[in-house]
Amino acid sequence: MNPDSRRLLVLAEGKFSPLRSKTANGAIAYLRDRVVAVIDSTKVGLTAQEVLGYGGDIPVIRSIQDGLAFKPTHLLIGIAPPGGRLPASWKADIGSAISAGLHILSGLHTLLTDDPDLVALAEKHGVTITDYRRIPPESEVIPKASWTTRKAKVVLAVGTDCNIGKMTVMLEVVKEFKARGLKTDFIATGQTGMLIRGRGIAVDSIISDYTAGCIEKEIDQSVAEGHEYIFVEGQGALTHQAYSGVTLGLIHGSMPDAYILCHQPTRIKDDYGVTLPTLPAAVAMHEQIVSHFKVSKVVGVGINSIGLSDDESRAWSARIERETGLPAIDAFRFGAKPLADALLRHFSFPSNNLPA
Repeated sequence: MNPDSRRLLVLAEGKFSPLRSKTANGAIAYLRDRVVAVIDSTKVGLTAQEVLGYGGDIPVIRSIQDGLAFKPTHLLIGIAPPGGRLPASWKADIGSAISAGLHILSGLHTLLTDDPDLVALAEKHGVTITDYRRIPPESEVIPKASWTTRKAKVVLAVGTDCNIGKMTVMLEVVKEFKARGLKTDFIATGQTGMLIRGRGIAVDSIISDYTAGCIEKEIDQSVAEGHEYIFVEGQGALTHQAYSGVTLGLIHGSMPDAYILCHQPTRIKDDYGVTLPTLPAAVAMHEQIVSHFKVSKVVGVGINSIGLSDDESRAWSARIERETGLPAIDAFRFGAKPLADALLRHFSFPSNNLPA
């Protein structure tokens, strides 16, 4: 089926919210015309706009059966929880969706195509199950240091914590670059980005030895297609105990020419209770990681303004700009022009990326 013709019913039972339904939220933000409804019986009667602050009148409904009235073609598993496991109670819902003829899209670590009951049911009803985290063998590769001869410019999103808006910032800057007629690509590294982009690699499912190699492979493909500016979706955070490994693998795989650092000003500690790094410390940390190989600078700060008014967000932008000397903005609310301008200024000076 043509991805543009999909009609997505999103399952987010009990978890539809700004921070607990990452995949649902990404679909609503960037595939809004294809999302027909969200299932969460705890928020029936609300709209996506009322729950998230965006998404317009996409309704929140009670069940799969209620969702069939919207004529969906696919059921999207709308969460990306820690550990990525399927809530046990959801298997029956997925079975009901398959029986109703819906294709299944899942980004969970629980691979639905390993479940013989669901596979048999899908075969019976002639539908497909897509596991975004099933890794193709050709992605299990080590890097070849193609960055040493690469002409295209690569930008990586990093963050002071996990789940802080790295994908969103990259997509907004990509949108701005494309609007300027620049040959630009987005490399998806997680299930939500893959859903939006239509391809990519879920790096948190890759064996650690292959993390750098698989992302280099994705970048090399983009270069071969003629893209001159390549934006890589970030994952995890260097200062997060659980997910720092995937961040480091992405850094070494992409060997970025520049970073965008993502930050939520109202978030003080991570989910382990560890205080987030200061922005100057985070800038220095990420630049130091690559300095053994080349110079790579943090060029701007992408702000996550959840819970803030527009005026409060702008005030934080001004404060962060004073603190770091870098442009800072919530690109989802206000557009990515300052970040795009900063990147293009940075790339206009070749000496910015000479070997260290």
